[in-house]
Amino acid sequence: MKALIDPDNALSQGLAALRVRYQVPATFPPEVLAAADLAAKQPLTGHVDRTDVAFITLDPAASTDLDQAFAIERRGADLVLRYAIADVAWFVADGGPIDLEAWRRGMTVYLPDGKAGLYPPILSENAASLLPTGPRPAVIFTVVVRPDGAVRLEGAERAVIKSRAKLAYETAQPADLPPDLGELAHRIQAAEDRRGASRIDPPEQEVAALSDGHYQLRFRPRAQTEDQNAALSLATNLAVADALLAHHTGLFRIMPEPDARAVARLRHTARAFGLDWPAAQSLADYERGLDGTKPKDAAFMLAIRRASAGAGYMPYREAVKPWHAAMAATYAHATAPLRRLADRYVVMTALAVANGQTPSLTATEAFERLPPIMARADAFAGQLDRAAIDLAETIMLSPRVGETFHAVVTDIDERGARMQLCDLPIVARVAANHVQIGRSLQVRLVAADPAHPPPAFQRVA
Repeated sequence: MKALIDPDNALSQGLAALRVRYQVPATFPPEVLAAADLAAKQPLTGHVDRTDVAFITLDPAASTDLDQAFAIERRGADLVLRYAIADVAWFVADGGPIDLEAWRRGMTVYLPDGKAGLYPPILSENAASLLPTGPRPAVIFTVVVRPDGAVRLEGAERAVIKSRAKLAYETAQPADLPPDLGELAHRIQAAEDRRGASRIDPPEQEVAALSDGHYQLRFRPRAQTEDQNAALSLATNLAVADALLAHHTGLFRIMPEPDARAVARLRHTARAFGLDWPAAQSLADYERGLDGTKPKDAAFMLAIRRASAGAGYMPYREAVKPWHAAMAATYAHATAPLRRLADRYVVMTALAVANGQTPSLTATEAFERLPPIMARADAFAGQLDRAAIDLAETIMLSPRVGETFHAVVTDIDERGARMQLCDLPIVARVAANHVQIGRSLQVRLVAADPAHPPPAFQRVA
């Protein structure tokens, strides 16, 4: 955790400049807000009553856009997960103002001082959010989790639910949670291990607001409840993906394995951090032993996540099996429709096939159009995140201009040499003259101007 030395509130000024530079929308067009107001008031019809089920939500404490609620019960040796997903499609008319604006945005994007939502707050943080303040429409996926962690989508229905509690990762106690949550998460993890999955959930590097109006640059530690909650989404997304694939439809999340160059770069990054990665050990095996509570392990986990060529989306194609290398499985995104455009169509298609119905033509056509839309939104969110981190790192380093740092070169491309600082979780660039990948460098910080991030380094030795 690093405190930012920022007496002039340069971060706030810089974030404001980022919003202008990247044209981050500050609000929604009037016609979208008007349509959302009307949609929020429409009565619920065509939903079965499941308000008797004791659903709960589990999210970061400050979250109000709650996509998922869950309940778990035992059925013999099986665990039955009832996963309620916000029924966004109930509020959003295809081709209407809300829908058109969502296609322009693609997903919710986040900055340290706020977010730009995919949908207006009256929906995403009120009427469509699974808050415990009243009945909410949802699509309930019933997922059977076998003792070996295998999952199956048993059914899906549109229903009205009422969450019993809004629990937070940071404060939830075991007594607040279903007694079988830990067992379900264990089964899912064990199944991943058997598949050879290399999914990794590092602590997130973030710029966090403090109560006094200042900020910190830190790794946000992952609570055990966060990992358990992730297992619920993973189980559901895997089960939905299998159901869609069996019915020859859908939109799938795909991701290639890191290539040889990326793995070599990761070995140099491990060396920079002083981590012991045996030469004969595979990346998948090594990363399972990393501890996200240790700063250097956490930084290396982030490096692994960034090492692949990147995840994308692919619509169903006959005779082509969509594959997500990190999951070692066929995988779909279905559990965050308030924050990702594509999930709305996946949810409604899974609802259809689970009930023996033909998927809507609107969804089928959307699957063809969505990959570039989601890729653009992913890239935009990534650029914003990187720009915010660059700004925070620049402010953090600004008092240290002139100091020398030890680094290791992890890659070389047309932009120069990419290096990992050995004592800070910072990746930076330096001129690539006469350097080789894996070489140790001494570099001097020559500029760290918050008005012109990122920080600039010059090779010393």
